[in-house]
Amino acid sequence: MLDCSALAQHIGEVTLIDQHVHGCWLTPGDRRRFENALNEANTEPLVDSGSDSQLGFAVRTHCGPLLGLPKHAEPQAYWDRRQQYGETDLARLFLPAAKVSHWLVDTGIGGDIGGVADMAGLSGNRANEVVRLEEVAEQAAQAPGDYASAFEEVLHRRATTAVGTKSILAYRGGFEGDLTEPSASQVAEAAGRWRDRGGTRLQDRVLLRFGLHQALRLGKPLQFHVGFGDRDTDLHKTNPLLLLDFLRQSADTPIVLLHCYPYEREAGYLAQAFNNVYLDGGLSVNYLGARAPAFIARLLEMAPFGKILYSSDGLGPAELHFLGAALWREGIYRVLSEFVANGDWSEQDAMRVVDLIARDNAARIYRV
Repeated sequence: MLDCSALAQHIGEVTLIDQHVHGCWLTPGDRRRFENALNEANTEPLVDSGSDSQLGFAVRTHCGPLLGLPKHAEPQAYWDRRQQYGETDLARLFLPAAKVSHWLVDTGIGGDIGGVADMAGLSGNRANEVVRLEEVAEQAAQAPGDYASAFEEVLHRRATTAVGTKSILAYRGGFEGDLTEPSASQVAEAAGRWRDRGGTRLQDRVLLRFGLHQALRLGKPLQFHVGFGDRDTDLHKTNPLLLLDFLRQSADTPIVLLHCYPYEREAGYLAQAFNNVYLDGGLSVNYLGARAPAFIARLLEMAPFGKILYSSDGLGPAELHFLGAALWREGIYRVLSEFVANGDWSEQDAMRVVDLIARDNAARIYRV
């Protein structure tokens, strides 16, 4: 943002709540790992360069200067400079630069990435957990005794410090079909079958439904992966309109639709139709790069402004945690400055909406 207007200054300085994020890398890796991290959809090692993408270009444009490189440095130059840092050094550089005051961390991925305490320590700011329901299910499956009781115990224990829950139902069959609460006998039978198979990678629809309704009963915000993700998802089954019947059962529990691309307009409609539905554009903004402003504009078409949240969905390279913020700031400035220049919005209203999306809406629903 080169503009010196009050709006540009406000967007550049506002602190964010990143309401859906994962940990950053803690240990070194080779260039292939880095290139693969610039592609979300492909689950196999890339045969070409992840740098030749909107995300790859955005990394060099926005992250290069923080490493002392010019904008648009060549990929090899970027990699050579990056290798001069350890992963934790990169995190200490990029995380504070995002100007995020609070990270809400989905801890369900595991692996060699930072946890809640790591994100807080490396950024110098606060962090809380978002509990993944499918991970709770796996822990309950390994516990002795009744599965339903074990699930409730694990969920409530973890929820004493967590601020919300998250489901990857999109990766486990999608939203299509019955999402009503199953009976106790159905849960017991399904849990027995799943435990007999080892109790890993939950795909049983009965147990997935059970977890969702336990999360509703808990009452903390429930996040759903929606739309764009890796090819394990059946993308056509992740249209959030398929959640309509579930949303009608969700009472007052906040439901947060994550990522949303290419269903951002459908998600916006649901945010208008249901008092408890919210949405964000995390992940999508990073992967759209220079096209992110058009996506951000679509998020602002239908959804009430008190229902839109900021997130990065950063995972792995610390650049992605910073880049989500940098692209969001630039994108929302381009969109809102046009509204103001055309006389459709006042600059004061534009700054108020920035604050709502940047932090105020998340602070309200997650109580942080």
